[in-house]
Amino acid sequence: MQYSAALSKNSGTKLSDSLRCRKLVGRLLDLTNTRPDISYVVGCLSQFIDCPIDQHFQAGLHVLWHLKGDPSSGLFFAKDNKLKLTGFVDSDWATYPDTRRSVISYCFFLGGTLVCWRNKKQTTVSCSSSEAEYRAMNQETREGQWLVYLLKELQAEHKTPFSLFYDNQSTLHIAANSVFHER
Repeated sequence: MQYSAALSKNSGTKLSDSLRCRKLVGRLLDLTNTRPDISYVVGCLSQFIDCPIDQHFQAGLHVLWHLKGDPSSGLFFAKDNKLKLTGFVDSDWATYPDTRRSVISYCFFLGGTLVCWRNKKQTTVSCSSSEAEYRAMNQETREGQWLVYLLKELQAEHKTPFSLFYDNQSTLHIAANSVFHER
């Protein structure tokens, strides 16, 4: 669901009953606890909750139609889960056309079970996709370390380092050859 460009435009009719849109987005926010597939678009919708337009309400209804069409998707917790923490991270450079900020997306699996995920707009503007990826990896590394501390506190100590996966080729080149980039 690609709504960020369409939702960032303020060219739409202001809703006469904005309370309905606020309730809809609030309920969708509650659903993101068990349906991580909608967390990005619901995050986009929640940015416009103070002054929603008709396109925002229609996008919220579209999310409901998606949920109705695929009710079996959600989180699955396996019975025989191994305590191996694995993280996946990605960043979309300059996703928001109005602010030119990037979006960080990451998730962590404990064995085969999704335990943590997030889609967040970066607080600063990145000058390149590599810089956006580095910021995303930094954020996910901190989250992974927090999860390791949480597991230790829950007496399920994670003895091996957690794995972190990302997919940016320029970042791999910079990591392999520090002369490749002036930073």
